[in-house]
Amino acid sequence: MPRKARIDAPGALNHIIVRGIARGNIFHDDADRNFFTERLGTIISETKTKCFAWALIPNHFHLLLKTGSTPIPTVMKRLLTGYAMYYNRTHRRSGHLFQNRYKSILCQEDKYLMELVRYIHLNPVRAGIVKDMAALDNYPYCGHSILMGKMLADWQDTSYVLKLFDDHLAKSRRRYRDFVITGLDEGRKPELTGGGLIRSLGGWSAVKSMRKEGALQKGDERILGEGEFVENALSQAREAYEEKYCLKAKGIKIEQVGERVAEIVGMPASDVWLSGKQPKQVRARDLICYWATSKLGSTQACLSKKFRISQSAVSHSVERGRNVVIQKKYTLGNL
Repeated sequence: MPRKARIDAPGALNHIIVRGIARGNIFHDDADRNFFTERLGTIISETKTKCFAWALIPNHFHLLLKTGSTPIPTVMKRLLTGYAMYYNRTHRRSGHLFQNRYKSILCQEDKYLMELVRYIHLNPVRAGIVKDMAALDNYPYCGHSILMGKMLADWQDTSYVLKLFDDHLAKSRRRYRDFVITGLDEGRKPELTGGGLIRSLGGWSAVKSMRKEGALQKGDERILGEGEFVENALSQAREAYEEKYCLKAKGIKIEQVGERVAEIVGMPASDVWLSGKQPKQVRARDLICYWATSKLGSTQACLSKKFRISQSAVSHSVERGRNVVIQKKYTLGNL
């Protein structure tokens, strides 16, 4: 059976789990963990992706990310490729480091955000890496210590999470910590490590109960949420896929997008590919980068080579282009 495409969109909350191949370790020592967290922080900042929770375990890691201007697959490709190259070089090995595709579950934010933050941050305790909450408070390779103010990571979005508990910083940290403590006795909660109807509802007992009541819920293993949320997510994903498929079926190329952008900004089509810093050229580049990634499925790596700019610059262009399209209500016209 072919694998289903991942579901992602700006503002989407994603629980990501990455495991080592054959359940092997992917972090050998603190040097590995430090390299990984530094790379994660750099990519999170450059792509304007929000990170609410994270935890490193010797043979896997968890991330709770909210999509910004850069799609999660692009973020993860940069993170995993760079880290695997570092790890293989450092430990004199070759071959794949990670097991198959990483797991990415689209999550209903209002229902699961706090639960996911707690679940992810308790992983070092459940794995026996730290013995208790006091040790977890100071564990540097988990977002919990950042929320508690014991460690620093300016790329982790702590204010959003803490304000869910209280507007006063000290009170919010106490209440957050109390909330985490209550999860120590709840076990591993498999419903938070994958989507699907059974897990979204909390197990078979909940599903059977709803069936007795005649209630129907839409389910999908890629999504953690209630039926209406799942329906909306699938509908939006279908629309995005159909639009991309339509453009590709027409044979639309990035050069045609460039011609349309040239019309919008009022400049020769050949000039939109220049790497200058004139306002019109910057605006043209921003629009091309946004439409190429969102409508044609172009990668930021390819755009980086085409414009001869860094992937970080492409990421910023995508974000600016998206804002301009929304503000000015630009379209690709009759392409």
